[in-house]
Amino acid sequence: MHCLLHDFAGHPFQVELSRALAARDHRITHGWFISDSGPKGALLRQDGDAAELEFQPFGAGIPYSKANFRQRRSGDIAYGRSVGDWIISHRPDVVLSGNTPTEAQEGLVAACRAAGIPFVYWCQDFYSIAVARLLSRKSPGIGHLIGGYYRHLERRQMRRSARIVHITEAFCHQTDAWDIGRDRVVVIPNWGAIDQIGLQPRDNDWSAAQGLGPGARFLYAGTLAMKHNPGLLAGLARALGALDEVVLVSAGVGADALAADVAAGMLPRLRALPLQPFEVFDLVLGSADVLLAVIERDAGAFSVPSKILSYLCAGRPVVLAAPADNLAAQIVRATGAGRVVEPEDVAGFIAAALAYRDDPLAAKAAGAAGRAYAEANFELSSVADRFEAVLKDAVSGC
Repeated sequence: MHCLLHDFAGHPFQVELSRALAARDHRITHGWFISDSGPKGALLRQDGDAAELEFQPFGAGIPYSKANFRQRRSGDIAYGRSVGDWIISHRPDVVLSGNTPTEAQEGLVAACRAAGIPFVYWCQDFYSIAVARLLSRKSPGIGHLIGGYYRHLERRQMRRSARIVHITEAFCHQTDAWDIGRDRVVVIPNWGAIDQIGLQPRDNDWSAAQGLGPGARFLYAGTLAMKHNPGLLAGLARALGALDEVVLVSAGVGADALAADVAAGMLPRLRALPLQPFEVFDLVLGSADVLLAVIERDAGAFSVPSKILSYLCAGRPVVLAAPADNLAAQIVRATGAGRVVEPEDVAGFIAAALAYRDDPLAAKAAGAAGRAYAEANFELSSVADRFEAVLKDAVSGC
């Protein structure tokens, strides 16, 4: 079959799924938004890729700003139409789409509906609910109405989908509330690209090229918005001694704010670097002594950041600021891969990070526990088996 596997963000593990499915003689077109600023997987052909694997960037030239709601909304709509036009023109047998803003996803669902193409909704989070909470807090009244509109769109998109793939059983409660039958819902947890993120020495080619010092390294990798509470990272940087440092490998409004503070001399123990190519991602993570992650409270129940899964592959202890009911928090606690604090707990975040600095044996044990979990749960061929079955069922109408 010909599948458009669309991931708005272009994340690493979705790209690896495309590679695995193409290796099974399916024609896979992997699509993503070329102007998205977040971390990316290996979105170019590599030696050994199947002949049927294609990479299709979408949305070139579309003005987009995550900091400007109006421009972001118009960009989402324009982007969805551009992908929808491609779907109408190329007529794939099935479309699988995730990590896509609600109004962008609308363009894909509408095109599939018009062309009679089955659509599989890969639910990484409930975008509409996160938006509704954010807007209702910022603009009571009108924000609630706008949030209701987004919930209406997302519910309708899921009801029009041939299949829905949830990343956690907890998401089924929302689709149950939206009267979507469990017969169309499949739960496939996310995974890290363990084949691409191997265990690396702390002192490696990447750390040497960046001039990282001998002190403890606390590393954050990935998108950082203001809503992710960059104050946690700033607070840790201010608490460090002369040799230790926070290494920020990031993009986003929050990353820009921290970089400005660094340039002004306000955060001498924080080093701000841009996102790095995926080809060196394992070296980036391996250079850390402790890996850091933050999840805002409003998105905590409906979001599982993929960076945590990559962190587990890297074999380093994790310090995560997240709501207790978040799936990533549950994984970190249950596996012993790290420590979890509440999203606003700056003092707790600092204490957890410094505890691993001061207890190398505990840090080593946590890193080993995370890697063991990754090796036991992130085997790509079994994941590809499940997605292949979902896509075949969607195409056949079973």
